[in-house]
Amino acid sequence: MTLKPSGGFFDPEKLQSEINELNKSIDVPNLWDNPDAARNLMQKKSNLEKSLNELLSLESDYKNLVELYEMEPNDTEILKAIEQLGKKSHAAKFITLFNKPADNDGAFLFIQAGAGGTEAQDWAQMMSRMYQRWSERHGFSIEVIEEHEGDTAGIKNVTYRISGQRAYGWLKNETGVHRLVRISPFNANGKRQTSFASVDVWPDIDDNIEIEINDKDLRIDTYRSQGAGGQSVNKTDSAVRITHLPTNTVVTCQNERSQIQNRAMAMKMLRSKLYELELQKRAAEEDAAKVGQKKIEWGSQIRNYVLYPYQLVKDVRTGVEKTDSDAVLDGDLDDFMLAMLSK
Repeated sequence: MTLKPSGGFFDPEKLQSEINELNKSIDVPNLWDNPDAARNLMQKKSNLEKSLNELLSLESDYKNLVELYEMEPNDTEILKAIEQLGKKSHAAKFITLFNKPADNDGAFLFIQAGAGGTEAQDWAQMMSRMYQRWSERHGFSIEVIEEHEGDTAGIKNVTYRISGQRAYGWLKNETGVHRLVRISPFNANGKRQTSFASVDVWPDIDDNIEIEINDKDLRIDTYRSQGAGGQSVNKTDSAVRITHLPTNTVVTCQNERSQIQNRAMAMKMLRSKLYELELQKRAAEEDAAKVGQKKIEWGSQIRNYVLYPYQLVKDVRTGVEKTDSDAVLDGDLDDFMLAMLSK
């Protein structure tokens, strides 16, 4: 019976060693002279400790199951527990990849159709479903913050809030342009069509992280909620758009039932997005910057989804390929995400 994963990922001693090194950096008199750096160290330590506790718990379960299996090798409940532990152990191989600030947080995900009208808007809706299905596979909850429907079909854009441990860690490298090649369902001549949509992801940070925002730096606009109608769409000017003038960062929310609630959610999104911008700034200073959001067009994509004349989904950054495009569009994205996390 083999349960215990091998390799460096599943190594509690290595994690404990990293935590010990962090403790040395934290246990200095002038740590809080630089509050941002101190908070990052504390967050990294917290993430590592959570990962260590998960691994130690799995090891304990493994040892207990080994003893039970040796006594009752044919017990159906024990065999079922072994199967479940095997799945948990496989997932645990990757948890130490989530060691950056905010990796354990939830995420906001924004999908924007590129140029191309109905074709691009239909592709944006396909991507919307893809990330919904991916979220369901991981047991994450997903809610619409704001959505604008396409003129004929599909969507112009949508903002999701995805809640669950490590949602941001999984999704953070999905930021970029996604390209689709297929036979157009909207073209009577059945011609092949290329469409583009972009993804932006930022962490859903908790209230313990301090982000200073001055009221004078904000422009707040209200407007009428848009959508398919029904009780969830308010008929008054309840939707809120907040612009952070120094960074030209814009967030919007229309899903809540009142202007006050929409404003509170928009402010939360703004704090989280400004935090993400700060993380990107620091990464750039360390020569490890993410690729910035490019124009939504040919040559700027991070992943290609080809449905015709053959089926292939390929990540441009890592070279990872999958020929079952239907499975990918149904949320089978983990291989692409793990490859980027492992780079």
